[in-house]
Amino acid sequence: MIRTSRNILKCFATVFTVAILFMSCEDEYKRVGEEAVKPIFPQGVAQNFTLTYTETIEAMSSQDSANSKVIAVLTSPISEDFDNQSFKFRTFPKGLKVDFFDEKGQKSVVTADFGIIYSQTNLIDLQGNVVIESFDGKKLETEQLYLDRSNNWIFTEAAFTYTNPDDGTVMDGEGMDFNKDFSFFKANKTFGLMTIKEEEELQ
Repeated sequence: MIRTSRNILKCFATVFTVAILFMSCEDEYKRVGEEAVKPIFPQGVAQNFTLTYTETIEAMSSQDSANSKVIAVLTSPISEDFDNQSFKFRTFPKGLKVDFFDEKGQKSVVTADFGIIYSQTNLIDLQGNVVIESFDGKKLETEQLYLDRSNNWIFTEAAFTYTNPDDGTVMDGEGMDFNKDFSFFKANKTFGLMTIKEEEELQ
């Protein structure tokens, strides 16, 4: 009986020691990198998503008397709503298209493979095969582009190709900012300017 009791006590002591070792290892383990990032999930998912941006033309005197006009329409096959986060945003994992309208109603189009709208900053982050085509045929191609909806301004720090059919030129560069109708733009770096339209011969 004494030997059996001693064996039982030894077993309990061994189990207790192993448990302490496991607990100490677990407490000292610190998650780093991707393991330290907590997964987040959208509070809602919408298919065939459409978002229309408008602005008021005249001062609003009542809810029924205000006139407004459409300045942009965003469409996407799917949208994920992350307004449940402290910094609210919405993603478009399968790409999106944005139609912009100027004061005359002329439309320019932006397309991208992926997009994020940051609700609190009115900023749209477009990524992957970003293409802007203005109503008069100007075209910008880049891999990432930001749309500042508050200031109607567009900018990128990535490499780009800009095509202007008016003067028949193609410009490659890195970093550019401009307004939504391409009436003003500034390139940070340019790698070359090539004329592609031949001069007409005088008769």
